[in-house]
Amino acid sequence: MDGVLELTAAYGWTNIDNSPTSRTSRNPFMRRIRLNAPGEFVDLTVPRPVPSRGQVLVRVHRVGVCGSDFHALAGRHPIYTYPRVLGHELAGEIVEVPENKRGLRPGDRCAIEPYISCGQCRTCKMGRTNCCEQLQLLGVHVDGGMQGFLGVPIELLHKSELLSLDQLALVETLGIGAHAVNRTQLRAGEEVLVVGAGPIGLAVCQFAAAIGAKVAVIETNDWRRHFAHKLGVEALPTPDGRLADVVLDATGSAAVMADSLNHVAPGGRLVFVGLTRDPVRIDDALLHRREITIYASRNSCGQFPPIIRMLEENKINTEPWITDRISLDEVPARFKELSEKVGMMKAVVEVRDSDG
Repeated sequence: MDGVLELTAAYGWTNIDNSPTSRTSRNPFMRRIRLNAPGEFVDLTVPRPVPSRGQVLVRVHRVGVCGSDFHALAGRHPIYTYPRVLGHELAGEIVEVPENKRGLRPGDRCAIEPYISCGQCRTCKMGRTNCCEQLQLLGVHVDGGMQGFLGVPIELLHKSELLSLDQLALVETLGIGAHAVNRTQLRAGEEVLVVGAGPIGLAVCQFAAAIGAKVAVIETNDWRRHFAHKLGVEALPTPDGRLADVVLDATGSAAVMADSLNHVAPGGRLVFVGLTRDPVRIDDALLHRREITIYASRNSCGQFPPIIRMLEENKINTEPWITDRISLDEVPARFKELSEKVGMMKAVVEVRDSDG
């Protein structure tokens, strides 16, 4: 106990003995689901983390499931290393927090920004922390949120008193779409064509529409096309020969990305939101003839606060997004089943108090 008191004094942690979180956090252990190797989850009981200086202890409540998590399970993602605790789309509740100027308190619900940048490299000093030369991503390069508690740098926490935990867990996905739209310098009234109606594509659609653009999405999957239509987005199986001022490709397919150039109007812009390791072959004659500008869009940068405000003001609708839920203890048995499910838009893992 003396050691705990000394640590508390040294780091300035705020006491929260009367909070509900405190009453459930006295257990010094927590559940952790770790992907030891492709296809091999293990359910572990481990000590709760002790935050480093500048970190906040957060109880994880929601983990959004990303397509990259499914690729990691299958061993098809080139960036993941094993063993790894997955989970980078996160919502949680602050348990212990050092004195801070950001107004964060125990019990605050927060979206957790997963991008850990160095702050010192050339790109960080330019303000483009999403392109940090030493960028680490929670759940990809370092262990993520499929566990009861997490130590998080304080600057990566974004609170809301209005949003649900489900909404907060979607902020990271929404941020990728918002950043992609920002890359285009989109103007109201421009015509936008989004290729791919998965979660990222839908995020792009909603932010483009919020600016006042005329938005349509191309999606060959009938279920996803119907889902986009329910959100009020014009959804088509093929482009039908139309050209758009801005085309944003959210497929990550090299062949589809190359074809997206054909749908850009003269003087228009093309954004590659999806990522592929395969070569993308560009028709240079078409590129020059139409004087098309091509952008890459990586993660997000500075998007969490404005997205939270837009959600709080009901300018972005994510209510239908979450179609599937599992609990943390179900991950080893059901994650592969989720990865193969037809008719799923977004799944979340619910982390319960009993997991911490």
